[in-house]
Amino acid sequence: MTMSVPLGTLFGQSAPQPDADIASFERELIEFRWYGRKTLAEQTPSEVEGRTLSVNTFVNEFWTSRQRAAHSLHEVSYRACFKPQLPRFFIERLTRPGDRVYDPFMGRGTTLLEAALLSRVPVGCDVNPLSRVLVKPRLVPPTLDAIRQRLSEIEWVFRGEIPDELLAFYHSDTLRELCALKRYFRDRLHAEKMDDVDDWIRMVAVNRLTGHSPGFFSVYTLPPNQAVSLARQVKINADRKQIPPRREVPKLILTKSRSLLKDCQERTRQSMADVSVGRQLVTSGAEHTPQIESESIRLVVTSPPFLDVVDYAGDNWLRCWFCDIEPAEVALTVVKKIEDWRTAMTAVFRELERVLTPGGHVAFEVGEVRGGRVRLEEHVLPCGVAAGLDPSLVLINSQEFTKTAAVWGVQNNRKGTNTNRIVLFRKPGPGRESAAR
Repeated sequence: MTMSVPLGTLFGQSAPQPDADIASFERELIEFRWYGRKTLAEQTPSEVEGRTLSVNTFVNEFWTSRQRAAHSLHEVSYRACFKPQLPRFFIERLTRPGDRVYDPFMGRGTTLLEAALLSRVPVGCDVNPLSRVLVKPRLVPPTLDAIRQRLSEIEWVFRGEIPDELLAFYHSDTLRELCALKRYFRDRLHAEKMDDVDDWIRMVAVNRLTGHSPGFFSVYTLPPNQAVSLARQVKINADRKQIPPRREVPKLILTKSRSLLKDCQERTRQSMADVSVGRQLVTSGAEHTPQIESESIRLVVTSPPFLDVVDYAGDNWLRCWFCDIEPAEVALTVVKKIEDWRTAMTAVFRELERVLTPGGHVAFEVGEVRGGRVRLEEHVLPCGVAAGLDPSLVLINSQEFTKTAAVWGVQNNRKGTNTNRIVLFRKPGPGRESAAR
């Protein structure tokens, strides 16, 4: 049964210290009223090892839904990524500067970037090699002058054969510039001369390959986190009676760089540089990361693959072409059955338990899938418990709700989800077994 909890206000008050017990965190959630709403306190039931486990659950708008309310470095498109305010909420409350913060499914690097901006050491892993391409450069951002200078040094003339099929997306002169840039990166990698400025330019180019505005290299297509097939683009062009316009690749790279760096002051650069020594990026499956030292991570904030909702390989085929990556060789986790998903996530949780410090936390964001019929938070609880972690609470960040039925997916913006659903686990301290066992 749901109860409304009277609220205090936290404006002007500091977040609880990282070593405070979970009761202090729960009190803050109960009293939370930054956006003028009352917190709903409930229980999330889950079947764990033949018994019902109930976990305290708190529902409110805990961070803003406003767009562009975070640092400009985040403005890189990637499908199925959460807002920067989500990891920041947990990083500020459960860690201190200098702590290591980890995302085993780092995607575009939202958790890592927030960690670095808050003077925490970023650690990330993703089986998709494109993830590293998008993340690493923004952890060590170059100056705009350095980017401008490097762009002027690149030879933009390409006299070889261009892939004619890509003319469905690009003007021929634009495609030649992209092929010249692709050749430049291939040569730099072969000569082991890629540096932070090269990495940045490649990251921006990958992000600008296709999109739905003149800020992208392509003609109008779907938003940049989703590359359509060649056949689909031909149909889009015919339906819209459009032909790819001429876009200047170096000019658009510089324009996007200026936008990404607009909040990047010297103080920000120094703060990020201070934590760069311990930074770690791994390209592998999240269930096996021997590169990451045991008991070295204070906080994990992540969002795993959601069943068969997102086709990462299909979305990224054009990015893979540009970066010389073979999509078929990337072993992405795409499962259709909830039982298979739970098996995969249990293996990940066992690895997270290994790398966590005693007393460290995992904030595991999942969502409603299949029209709200599957609430993954109920399925993720047994995974964490099986790995030896204690479930602390469930936090549901809801941008719009008027009653509990709406929050729990009965009516949730027609289809899909308008909530973040985070299960918070804690690794037991030394000499203490998991309380959930």
